[in-house]
Amino acid sequence: MLQVPFIREHKDLVITRLAKRNIDATQMINDVISLDEDRRRIQTELDNTLAESNALSKEIGHLYKSGETQKANVLKERTVVLKDTSKELNDALNAKAEALNQLLYKIPNVPNALVPNGNSETDNLEVYKEGAIPVLHEGALPHWELAKKYDIIDFELGNKITGAGFPVYKGKGARLQRALIAYFLDKNTAAGYTEYQLPHLVNEASGFGTGQLP
Repeated sequence: MLQVPFIREHKDLVITRLAKRNIDATQMINDVISLDEDRRRIQTELDNTLAESNALSKEIGHLYKSGETQKANVLKERTVVLKDTSKELNDALNAKAEALNQLLYKIPNVPNALVPNGNSETDNLEVYKEGAIPVLHEGALPHWELAKKYDIIDFELGNKITGAGFPVYKGKGARLQRALIAYFLDKNTAAGYTEYQLPHLVNEASGFGTGQLP
């Protein structure tokens, strides 16, 4: 998900890059900036209101201690008003933040500058190629058929459990998958990578933040 500061600082770039995906994002980007300005303005008002309320609370305490009850009661009435104002501002802030997030969810990531304008894969440009493309003998099988032939991947079971794109590795396929994971971890650790063992479950905010949701 694109972050608001990035959108605010690179407005034209975001609009131009999204146009490569045949998306006219002008109105959405303008709305994001407008909502963010409203949100920041309300946040400032809320911060100032809370600061005034805290300062008055301290002053009221001193006045009561010094016996100036009448002055303290007058200021106490002001704190009641500030409390109501704070609630209104907080509600408004939450509403703006929710509207902003709902809009951000609809904006896809911007493509790389090298991505050409186009409507299909035929418009793609080859940027880099390494090595020779192997010439396969007649009757060579694609990887999914090889996986079925040697019974190392169960595509149907994975689709049933989770959905398309999540195969179940079995037997030698599972061992190969595990070996590859260990190989790449060892290789990257040797290159300075710090290995992490993360939770398998994440909260909603993490899902949206990484673009896995919505």
